[in-house]
Amino acid sequence: MVNRIRYKSIAFLLGMAVLFSCQSDLQTIDELTRIDEGPMESVFNVEMVYSDQGHTRMILNAEQMDRYEGEEPYLEMPRGLHVQFYDTLGNKTSSMSAKYAISYDDPEIFEAHNDVVVINEAGERLNTEQLIWNQKEETIYSDKFVKITTEDEVLYGEGFESDERFDRWKITNPRGTFQAETRPRGEGEEERSPAAEPVDEPLPDEERSQEVTPEEAPDPDEELTPAASTEERPASGVGREHTTEETQSTDPIQ
Repeated sequence: MVNRIRYKSIAFLLGMAVLFSCQSDLQTIDELTRIDEGPMESVFNVEMVYSDQGHTRMILNAEQMDRYEGEEPYLEMPRGLHVQFYDTLGNKTSSMSAKYAISYDDPEIFEAHNDVVVINEAGERLNTEQLIWNQKEETIYSDKFVKITTEDEVLYGEGFESDERFDRWKITNPRGTFQAETRPRGEGEEERSPAAEPVDEPLPDEERSQEVTPEEAPDPDEELTPAASTEERPASGVGREHTTEETQSTDPIQ
């Protein structure tokens, strides 16, 4: 009986040893095959200058940039970025900013997220939450809600397409357009409508017939003799004929 108990104890201890040995081997294999999910490299306060044939075409500034390796290497800018574009003469054309961005090496796709703002050379402003920049095709687009503010109107819609400099653009599904106020209104200032200018309206025929022409106007230096009476006679021609009789006063015969 004692021997049986001893054999069972030995078998149990051997089984536990094999079990722990297998778990240890699995942990070792997992640690050896585990892929580090962290960035391979992180840099801070980055300024990257992109040039073409000796001309600066773009300057990118980011507070933090992380590089990830693997089957699809990419750069991540978790604290946002600001990009300034230039023409061949070195003049600033358009700019883009966002609170998060990621750039893939292949294909050359750049994605900006969270409070994306693009301003072109004409001062037109694009606001959206996602913007994709295809560097090979030199286009930018989005399928999210967009708002574009121009000099005199504000446009809303779903979806957006443009060249990479935001010069020629269109909203895929426009929703509405609102007129923008070009001059900021001062504090306490009320909106005023332009004053109406007086307009000379034509007079009715009756009033027009009573107007006095310069030829008919009386001479202020001439003394007027009051009319004694006016007798209306039958008309012999066109209109009415008016005659005036004067009353003469005579002295009594002495």
